[in-house]
Amino acid sequence: MQRHLQGYLYLTLAMITVGSTVIASRVIAPGMAPFTATALRFAAAFPFFLVLMRVTRTRLPNIPLRDWIILVIQAGAGSVGYTTLLISGLRLTTAADAGVIIGTLPVVGGALSVAVLGERPHASMVSAIALAATGVFFIAVSPDAGSGSVPGNALVFGAVICESLFILLNKNLGAPIPALTQSALMTGIGFIIAVVAAALVEGVPNALPADAMSAVIYYALVPTVAGFILWYAGAERVSGAEASLFTAVAPVSALLMAFVVLGEPLSGYQIGGVGCVLAAVLGLGLFQRAVTTK
Repeated sequence: MQRHLQGYLYLTLAMITVGSTVIASRVIAPGMAPFTATALRFAAAFPFFLVLMRVTRTRLPNIPLRDWIILVIQAGAGSVGYTTLLISGLRLTTAADAGVIIGTLPVVGGALSVAVLGERPHASMVSAIALAATGVFFIAVSPDAGSGSVPGNALVFGAVICESLFILLNKNLGAPIPALTQSALMTGIGFIIAVVAAALVEGVPNALPADAMSAVIYYALVPTVAGFILWYAGAERVSGAEASLFTAVAPVSALLMAFVVLGEPLSGYQIGGVGCVLAAVLGLGLFQRAVTTK
């Protein structure tokens, strides 16, 4: 298989695992408190990242204090904040709705770069924001959107904002940190933050339901560890602009898995919403690709 086709396959599989985080979170939500689930996720994933660092002979670089502070904030927002808000939101809304909202991540990240960093918005970004907003609007006005799903969808969108802040903060690091090292740091620091938060807010759990625990282990090993390996194996075989196009796979996979795995019915509003989000992400990615190939 040609190198770039291998890259496409790895990126597709990586984004399918990202979509599956919505399904895993939906299973976790009724049976386990969010901070506890997050701490267990990182506890299971962290040793694997340490092994990967040892196998690849990746060392921890000399990180200045300012960057350590940024890393802690990143872990709190992008690692702990994302996971806990996603799980909390899926107590109140459907996996299909959450999948559509999660798909807006590339667009929300770009919009925050414009708003916070003062980057000049180009026409494709404005169009992408409008399309993504329309996609979320489809979910909001769906006849199936009851009183419970509104705060649930808001929590899921909060998770998207947290992950976007992670991306934004990454641009402020004094020096780039290797992806594997940063993933290990995010997992380790995130574990500490989640354990402290779980102890203060949730206390010691009386029981850990088998289905929720299985979903936590899946979340740790498949989307977190295997997803990382697949994404970077794919990203090294294609351009960054090409890789960005594959983020569109995540909301589609989440929507399909909500239907197949969880048995959730799909409405025309959800299909219309994911269509708008797909158009937004693909349009943004194609613009970036065109810019980089000039």
